[in-house]
Amino acid sequence: MKNIARTVGFKEGERNIFFHILTACNLACKHCYINKEQHGTNQLSKEMIVDWLRLFADSEKKSNVIFLGGEPTLHPDLGYAIARAKELDFAVTVDSNGYLFHDLLEKTTPALLDYLSFSLDGPDAEVNDPIRGEGVFEICTENIEKAVKKGFNVSVIFTVSKKNILHLERMVPLLKKLKVKKFFIQVIGLRGNSAKNVSSETSQVTRKEWLDVVPQVAVKAAEEGIRVTYPKVFLDDGEVFQCAGNVAENYFVFPNGRVYLCPLCEDHPIHSYVIENGKLLKVTGLNESDFFQLHIDEGCVMNKLLQPDTIEYDQDQKPKYKISCCLLKQEIVPEKK
Repeated sequence: MKNIARTVGFKEGERNIFFHILTACNLACKHCYINKEQHGTNQLSKEMIVDWLRLFADSEKKSNVIFLGGEPTLHPDLGYAIARAKELDFAVTVDSNGYLFHDLLEKTTPALLDYLSFSLDGPDAEVNDPIRGEGVFEICTENIEKAVKKGFNVSVIFTVSKKNILHLERMVPLLKKLKVKKFFIQVIGLRGNSAKNVSSETSQVTRKEWLDVVPQVAVKAAEEGIRVTYPKVFLDDGEVFQCAGNVAENYFVFPNGRVYLCPLCEDHPIHSYVIENGKLLKVTGLNESDFFQLHIDEGCVMNKLLQPDTIEYDQDQKPKYKISCCLLKQEIVPEKK
């Protein structure tokens, strides 16, 4: 039986909290989505991290928290935050650029941290470092090896752009060598730095480029025993569009207190919730959730509003395809031998 990609539908009762505990970073990646004007520059105290975690804790539902930055390991109390999150019944992931500041591998354990995820945008320094920074590839891969040896479940995130898509296939032998268990292939969101440089070589790829490369590489990775997840991006004929903002629970939390339901909206002050005085409050007036109710032939309303150049039309000005919700994923689970 061959590995076949399946669409991972939005699961009732499952919740994901993407928790940015700071926005500072030691790198300046060309496709970084952080917008400090909209997300703030402050670093949450360890007490505030726990207080905010409690706002989203729900013992009745499976809840995942992903600690993000900036670079989350720059926070000296990340190990403390991981332990408290596990006490609140969260499954815990840390997304790092690979530098692992403050000796994170000594401050937590595989029993507390479900996944340690590393961002790597090329199979070697020649591809990765022009995107992420000089010397990053070597440091990141060395720390992946250290984490694997210590027993951590390690995943790698690769953000596809025109700069690196033709090198995606070469990630498979590298991941196998590094003993990585999960591979996340991402599409660039046109926000933050990417929104400012839409014509650069690190911009989004075309629909044809994506479909010609990504699904095939995902299959090859799965054949090597690596679990692969990547965004659906384009709906197939007959597939019904669903907005995660309507049918799922995903919260994108920033250190200035803004809470979004849709990552495409993060460059704009149209968030759904705000954390003030220790409370999670719904924002009154026009916000992102008002747009989620709209139905259009192009699929995702926010994609049409915020990045319309990603959609192609026929001679009658009808969209050639629907854009899926950016949170709808394809997954390939390696076949058990």
